[in-house]
Amino acid sequence: MLTTAVIALIVVTGLAAVIALSTPAPLPQMTSVSAAFVGTDFSNMPPKSHFTARDGTRLGYRAYPGDPARIVVLMHGSSGTSGSMHLVAKAIHAKGATVYALAIRGHDGTGRSGDIDYIGQLDDDVMDFLKTLGPRTPGQTRTLLGFSSGGGFALRFAGGPNGTAFDRLILVAPQFPHDAPTARPNAGGWVSVAIPRLVGLSLLTRIGITAFNGLPVLRMAVNPDPAVGLTPVYSFRMLRNFGPNDDYLGDIRRVHGPVALFAGEKDEIFVAHAFAPLLKPVRPDLTVTILPGLSHMEMTTKPLALDALAAATN
Repeated sequence: MLTTAVIALIVVTGLAAVIALSTPAPLPQMTSVSAAFVGTDFSNMPPKSHFTARDGTRLGYRAYPGDPARIVVLMHGSSGTSGSMHLVAKAIHAKGATVYALAIRGHDGTGRSGDIDYIGQLDDDVMDFLKTLGPRTPGQTRTLLGFSSGGGFALRFAGGPNGTAFDRLILVAPQFPHDAPTARPNAGGWVSVAIPRLVGLSLLTRIGITAFNGLPVLRMAVNPDPAVGLTPVYSFRMLRNFGPNDDYLGDIRRVHGPVALFAGEKDEIFVAHAFAPLLKPVRPDLTVTILPGLSHMEMTTKPLALDALAAATN
């Protein structure tokens, strides 16, 4: 008869094997993402500036100086860069606001590619960045705008303990958990996930074992050329931080200021028309705008989307 200790050993050994052997599968390039900025003029994009986070890491951002009373902070999507938000930043800046496009740790040459030190570090990074802006001046407004995974993370942040750092939240084609009505299988071909490893690490994390959370669990269908600068793989802790909470509906309810959501009618990664039925019952004052004819990445490149986002931050 097996003892409890032997059963526990068998379970732990099996779990370790699952975690060790499960890896995210490679994917063919998703051209609607990889070719999104072909022909875009980046000649007037500001150079990257840097600030030092609490752990001493230099993190990047791009600054578009304007009216100091209107601050807009942008968060790019999964695998992205601060430069991928350039057209959005430029459109909002043209309306007079001061805009900052952050390079999320683990992306765009900041920190370790696709990894962070602990779940919650990205939240700390945002607070460290805001400290560099100094105290609010009377009448100053601060808007947080997040795209795709950056939208999921922006919701996580705005619905959390530091949410009062911003006055308004704008979500652009935001990522919600894989079981949300807005999710397509494998994000429409954008990601492959090592499900057994993800489940195993989730179980270990629940009992306080986090030593293996740097293992890769998600791969994205990016252009593999390193010169493009995209982040191809996320660790478990990056995936769990750069995106929404499981209680994302609770977060949308807790956001203290106005919330607006924009998505493209032809989004191939998320189901655009599922956003309003999902969120309006939880947050009746939420505004949802579906822009006709636009795909996922076109929400950051096409004039129809850029004009709408600029107007929403005005």
